[in-house]
Amino acid sequence: MNENLFASFATPTMMGLPIVILIIMFPSILFPSSNRLINNRLISIQQWLVQLTSKQMMAIHNNKGQTWTLMLMSLILFIGSTNLLGLLPHSFTPTTQLSMNLGMAIPLWAGTVFMGFRHKTKAALAHFLPQGTPIFLIPMLVIIETISLFIQPVALAVRLTANITAGHLLIHLIGGATLALMNISPSTALITFIILVLLTILEFAVAMIQAYVFTLLVSLYLHDNT
Repeated sequence: MNENLFASFATPTMMGLPIVILIIMFPSILFPSSNRLINNRLISIQQWLVQLTSKQMMAIHNNKGQTWTLMLMSLILFIGSTNLLGLLPHSFTPTTQLSMNLGMAIPLWAGTVFMGFRHKTKAALAHFLPQGTPIFLIPMLVIIETISLFIQPVALAVRLTANITAGHLLIHLIGGATLALMNISPSTALITFIILVLLTILEFAVAMIQAYVFTLLVSLYLHDNT
């Protein structure tokens, strides 16, 4: 069991070729668009959830910040759908890869920072040196604020990777323990199976919460720079 503990996090291949791009593109099929005057229930619920989330997330933004609405909504739908699909048996979760999460976090963070330096140059520079700072602390505070600024995208990516990976590992370990205990102690196996079901339900919630947290933090970075 330990030998295959991290097998589900390996990049899947087909005929020796990686198929990560196909897996990343697959969630877009789950969100069909309709050209009909009256939509069906699935599309109506989907549109209602998107509108509700966008109103809640973009309420604090000005006109410049609201131009990011489509990008942020696409981001939360993509992360949420990939997290949920990764909970299916024998599936691959792209968001368990730190490289992919950094690939999402760094460009979005850089875009918000560049907007801040372009539209609010004085306010953006003022974050590096709070008002009333003693002179002898100025060099240290500038270094600390610079490090804290550059660590933001790393924190975004590591948070998402760690939470999704930890949940998958727990499900794998408890599932393996349940199978091992079935022939040894059926009553104990039943208890571990109940724990496994509850943990799976919790992971469905974590999958959606992490998508919302990732997008919300990007939205807050955008609000601070617009």
